[in-house]
Amino acid sequence: MDFARLATAAPALEHINKWVWGPTLLTLVLGVGVLLSVRTGFVQARRLGRAIRLLGHADGDGEGVSPFAVLCTALSAAIGTGNIVGVATAVSAGGPGAIFWMLVSAFFGMATKFAEGVLAVRYRAVDKGELVGGPFYYIELGMGPRFQWMGKLYALFGALAGLLGIGTITQSNSITAAAESLLDADYTATFVLGDATHSWVSVFVGGAVTVLAALVILGGIGRISRVATVLVPLMLCVYISAIGMILLANISRIPAAVSLILRAAFAPRAVLGAAVGITVKQAMRLGIGRGIFSNEAGMGTEAIAAAASRTTSPVQQGLLCMMSTFIDTVVLCTVAGLALVVTGADRQSGLDGVSMTAYAWAQGLPFPPAVSRLLLVMCLIFFAFSTILGWSFYAERCMRYLCGGRTAWMRGYRFAYIAAVFIGPYLSVSSAWAVADICNGCMMFPNLVALLSLSGVVAREAREVFGRDAKKLTKKGKKPLDGRRKG
Repeated sequence: MDFARLATAAPALEHINKWVWGPTLLTLVLGVGVLLSVRTGFVQARRLGRAIRLLGHADGDGEGVSPFAVLCTALSAAIGTGNIVGVATAVSAGGPGAIFWMLVSAFFGMATKFAEGVLAVRYRAVDKGELVGGPFYYIELGMGPRFQWMGKLYALFGALAGLLGIGTITQSNSITAAAESLLDADYTATFVLGDATHSWVSVFVGGAVTVLAALVILGGIGRISRVATVLVPLMLCVYISAIGMILLANISRIPAAVSLILRAAFAPRAVLGAAVGITVKQAMRLGIGRGIFSNEAGMGTEAIAAAASRTTSPVQQGLLCMMSTFIDTVVLCTVAGLALVVTGADRQSGLDGVSMTAYAWAQGLPFPPAVSRLLLVMCLIFFAFSTILGWSFYAERCMRYLCGGRTAWMRGYRFAYIAAVFIGPYLSVSSAWAVADICNGCMMFPNLVALLSLSGVVAREAREVFGRDAKKLTKKGKKPLDGRRKG
């Protein structure tokens, strides 16, 4: 693909992107989440404790990848630079109230993720000895063969999203840019490639990222999941520890920050001033949109990983899928947003994205600014690399469905994915982000239609499991899991 020509199409791509991610899609995503919440008896609230307990005990009794490894693989793709940069962008343009609407989207998104996990295991198949599934399979097997074209459409956009942007170019570019930011530009050797100047840092770092990614990706889902089970807990510990120190240092300001977020969600002009120009609609759009983009609820990607789980219980996998949204948005995005508000980073003019987050970390961490910046950059690098790995699996599974599992096509796509990681540092990423966003949005339409069509299946699966568990506890004289007493 001629990326130079693609760059000149940036205005057109941005126009298409705004249309795809317009009010229709955001309303549809939220509406599906509300419907699934009602039909499952608000599983995200009533069964949250059970889902948390499963994190340390879910192992499964069939063939495939452990349920915990599946969760880590999904988190490796979902947790990315958007958790650091995206939250700050939403707060900058939508005010602190955007954090509240982000939580609203996450609450209903948890029910959506539960449904995706249930359907992934309910309608999966075995291909060449491997468990495979995802939206394309539950569209074809659940809705019927005549809807296979919708599954093919989903797989096409998924393969394009991974190859052209979100899993490759944007992430490797973010990693090299983060590495370059640690060094003084005056002491960085550069060279000219085409019309752009690049540093040799990008060459070495980009090359190292490509080699490491290739070593993991070429090992398939088994190696990706094993790396994810180590990398995800490590990067979560580092990130949450840093944010925790910021919040502890400003603990007296947290109640006021929470009050500001709630008031700004419904009356931003009264709280922030009319001159700021932020409306309730703007806060809602940015908060809900950023929440969906971060946790991928409604996109169906986690269902692709969930299908490879060795659990034989659709509901158990659904509960674990639900936890990815809880961890990604309810926990990580919320504490990130709180850190911006308690340190006053959201009120600093001229700051946006990573610069706003860098200000919060420099103000809140008890370290010299250089150390705070190093920690932030390391988190950015870890998050971006994990996204490369997670999306490599999603995109490859999409390609596998499209080409019928032909070995030559699969091998070619895998090497093309690695090549895109390699060239990412030398390209302008604005158009690549736009292409990825468009493909992500287009993936959601067929998946959301499937979730609406199969919501009854999800509700029946949930009733069978939770109802059976409640009867067992009632017979033993204990309180049922749903909180209702016998009679």
